[in-house]
Amino acid sequence: MMDEKVLKSAEVLFDLAYAEDIGDGDITTNNLIDSNDRKTAHFVAKEEGVVAGLPVAEMVFKKFDPNLEWNVLLPDGSHVVPGDIIAEFKGNYRALLTGERKALNFLQRLSGIASYANLCMKEIEGTKVEILDTRKTLPGYRYLDKYAVRMGGASNHRFGLYDMVMIKDNHIQVAGSITKAVEAIRKKIPKSIKIEVETTTIEQVKEALEADVDIIMLDNMRSSMMKKCVEIIDRRAKIEASGNMTIKRIRKVAHTGVDYISIGALTHSVKALDISQRIID
Repeated sequence: MMDEKVLKSAEVLFDLAYAEDIGDGDITTNNLIDSNDRKTAHFVAKEEGVVAGLPVAEMVFKKFDPNLEWNVLLPDGSHVVPGDIIAEFKGNYRALLTGERKALNFLQRLSGIASYANLCMKEIEGTKVEILDTRKTLPGYRYLDKYAVRMGGASNHRFGLYDMVMIKDNHIQVAGSITKAVEAIRKKIPKSIKIEVETTTIEQVKEALEADVDIIMLDNMRSSMMKKCVEIIDRRAKIEASGNMTIKRIRKVAHTGVDYISIGALTHSVKALDISQRIID
């Protein structure tokens, strides 16, 4: 279910989309369509995938027609194939045409993310690994993109820089070592906040383990090296594999014994799911 934060984020983005697309008005629709005409339309899947973003599409149309009748046939998280009718809606004809591209831009992007997340989940079936997203989201779309990841069956990593400590190479360089970085930050944060450290070598893994961090990230490592690190960590910390994670590689990585695999491509390389709007009467 889409929570309030996601919908509020979508409303802010709608205002931007309205300004850039409509300006002073839809000059074509407003000069061809009678202002009192009403029509029924369908959202139809044109390729296989997973739907996400229908509440946002509904919000878009209701900005133009508050009396829109909206009926979802295949809700967010549903698997669709070409020809499936995802939703049926009836409202002011001008509203349906003026709102169409904005509604579909949201729906197609979010469904594309959900679909790719779902494909990744299928690749690691039978393992205990959790697929995570990253902060590599379209600026302004963080809540929406991460919602779509969940609709595809994957999980969210931290939402931003504020809700989890992530000590990376630049932090380590400034602090002088992993140990010093962890010690310094641990003095200043609540115990409830988790600490994750990015590592690229076995020596760094051992140091992070001695520092008693919550999560150790194995960044851009070969699968064979990951397996050695998993043996060294021996369940004393959670393990995240990251860096160059493609759908072709993740099953092999999952079998190294890591707990999480984070995939930036879930949100930074989105292929929109092909969905169309059809006026049916």
